[in-house]
Amino acid sequence: MEVSAIQNTKNKRMQNVVSALTARTQLGQILRRAVDSDERFVVDRRGKPSVIIMSVRDYIRNIAPTPAAYQAIRQDAKKNGGSALTMREINAEIAAYRKQGSRKNGNHPAA
Repeated sequence: MEVSAIQNTKNKRMQNVVSALTARTQLGQILRRAVDSDERFVVDRRGKPSVIIMSVRDYIRNIAPTPAAYQAIRQDAKKNGGSALTMREINAEIAAYRKQGSRKNGNHPAA
């Protein structure tokens, strides 16, 4: 595989530049390297960068990190055991809450 490296000055990571033809013929290997090693690949089409291939884990960690509010909710759920609930248990909790609300208000909540 013909791969040249360019320096990413923002996070000091190396990115691999591959032609569209190479990406097409070596996609399995590129995906494996992206997932296993958090490598990033810039796919070059006719001399111009077209797309970036990167792992979802790398994307979430560096491009779209989890908002602080979500992190706090997740930590609270882990601390209180809420992260171990099954979907059936979650649905039962929601149903019980709705039932309790309808008793207080004397009406039926929308489902």
